[in-house]
Amino acid sequence: MTLAPDGAWLVVVDPQRIFADPASDWAAPGFGRAMERIREIAPAFGDRVVVTRWLPTADRGTSWGDYFRAWPFADVEPADPLYELVPEARGLSPHPTLDLPTFGKWGPALRSITGGRAVLTGAATDCCVISTALAAADDGARVVVDAAGCAGSDPQNHAAALRIMGLYAPQITVR
Repeated sequence: MTLAPDGAWLVVVDPQRIFADPASDWAAPGFGRAMERIREIAPAFGDRVVVTRWLPTADRGTSWGDYFRAWPFADVEPADPLYELVPEARGLSPHPTLDLPTFGKWGPALRSITGGRAVLTGAATDCCVISTALAAADDGARVVVDAAGCAGSDPQNHAAALRIMGLYAPQITVR
């Protein structure tokens, strides 16, 4: 399998300080290794790279209110440095970031950008990546998850998410 199969887009899910900073409650221990892999494979995609960001802009009157009560450190303004891209992610894409208040980034905007062909990388494997992959598969997209380009909340959760996504073959291929 090639790095960039059939004109697929590289989707870099949420490469933000909140997942990279070891002091963060949401630190993904493999984040640095995942970013090395992302930077290694990105050139194969040329201009077909899109970077997403999770921003805390969801309606607090929904279950997101409960979520932010459980994770108060993350309930800050979207402009907070926690939500900045890590330096290694800046310049990966010539396109604007896709900023959404949802774990899963798949929807009309990402479908339009990618044409339904995506290689997913990023953080966290067991939250935003899996949410994006399953929604994309449900929408009929062809998805490859680059396991080495993903970082989970811990190694066990990373492996579990990869196993679950692997159950969705042939719509999702984990490599």
